[in-house]
Amino acid sequence: MADTDLLYLPVRELAARLKSRQLSPVKLTELCLDRLDRIGPRLNAVVTVMRESALREAKAAEAEIARGRHRGPLHGIPYGAKDLVATKGVPTTWGAEPFRKQVFDHDATVVTRLREAGAVLCAKLAMVELAGGMGYNHPDASFTGPGLTPWNTKFWSGGSSSGPGAAVAAGVVPFAIGSETSGSILTPSAYSGVTGLRPTYGLVSRHGAMALSWTLDKLGPMGRTADDCALVLAAIAGPDANDVTQSGRSFAWGGVRKTAKTLRVAVPKGCTEKVQPAVRENFDKALASLGSEISVTRDVEWPDLPWGPAVGAIVTAEGASAFLDMLEAGDASQLKCPADRTGGYSGLLLPAVDYLHAMRLRKPMRDAMQKLFQSYDAIATPTRATVAYPADSEFAKAYPGISGGPPVIPAGNLTGLPALAMPNGFGENGLPTSIAFMGAPFSEGTLCSLGATFQARTDWHARKPEGYV
Repeated sequence: MADTDLLYLPVRELAARLKSRQLSPVKLTELCLDRLDRIGPRLNAVVTVMRESALREAKAAEAEIARGRHRGPLHGIPYGAKDLVATKGVPTTWGAEPFRKQVFDHDATVVTRLREAGAVLCAKLAMVELAGGMGYNHPDASFTGPGLTPWNTKFWSGGSSSGPGAAVAAGVVPFAIGSETSGSILTPSAYSGVTGLRPTYGLVSRHGAMALSWTLDKLGPMGRTADDCALVLAAIAGPDANDVTQSGRSFAWGGVRKTAKTLRVAVPKGCTEKVQPAVRENFDKALASLGSEISVTRDVEWPDLPWGPAVGAIVTAEGASAFLDMLEAGDASQLKCPADRTGGYSGLLLPAVDYLHAMRLRKPMRDAMQKLFQSYDAIATPTRATVAYPADSEFAKAYPGISGGPPVIPAGNLTGLPALAMPNGFGENGLPTSIAFMGAPFSEGTLCSLGATFQARTDWHARKPEGYV
């Protein structure tokens, strides 16, 4: 196996090699650092390479493993973090020019927990400026430039976790930490052809992470496989006194959880009607590949509630509040995307009644989803209606006539539900398509078991884009 192929291996396989000392944490980290320097800039995926600290952590991991102290499956595994999680003494730019020199004196909880698990932080990865909270309408919305999917660099890697998506897809890092407020883990996972897990709201501490929308923000893993994501989630989930929104719950993962029953999967009515043909075809094939593991009910009625307008109002209002100082100082004029330079100001003008109405709707929305999960174990949809958007086009102009479709992003985020996105084939321009499974609160174990079963029967997650040796 070539050295570069190592970085396409699942975390569990890398962990076995590291534990048995067939592979050195230092060598693996050096491979990542080299690819971060060489490949990261080609994809506009990297903000800061943390060479010195990464090698120091890798050497410490190697010494511990040599002494027989193995911390677990992430010990000695390199990773990257979206540049909205604080890292002590290293710039945390939020992808935005006004904060390009921002440095914190503390680490985010997720960074601390991954360090305790023995993982090696190698880089801060690129993101859409301010996680897209100012209303961006174009992929070129960061001082690092538009994130590019390695499957076809004329197209976007997805936002706002653009760097994590591209870096994992190109074998630059084995896994990464992303964040989602309204699609920012699921979308780049779909467009970059990787596996991404959006956890239940409140499962992972957000202490030390940039706040865009306090009632929606979530941190989660992006990796090669569902098993990768579950291993990372087990390390970062759990109570944290520094985050009052943390649920007090943890997550344990020992591998696929076998159940005696067939999982009941709902496919919402209309979710594949206005999607690209390859998206629909690959979705159907993916469900079929699971065979008797699942019982599929199609055309399930979806609760008729204003999912899109509600999430839009909440992000607009809470985002304007989060960046009030920047807006009042006029620093939004420094943002990259023209829409972002003015978009935040609309949040200052949003009527309080609109925000309160959207917030009040969340109770009946949660009730509606709870009722749905009384009959089903998971909801399946295409993750996105299309393959990746062109990197040089406004979103609205990318795929005329394609609209509607998957509800896992607005509905799931408003009600705080977990979802798992996985590659399931290819569509236009050689770009990946993706399937998503959404579950009830704290059903990550079920989702990851279902994902691992799917990936044991298919090899889409193991495919590698060409030209990244």
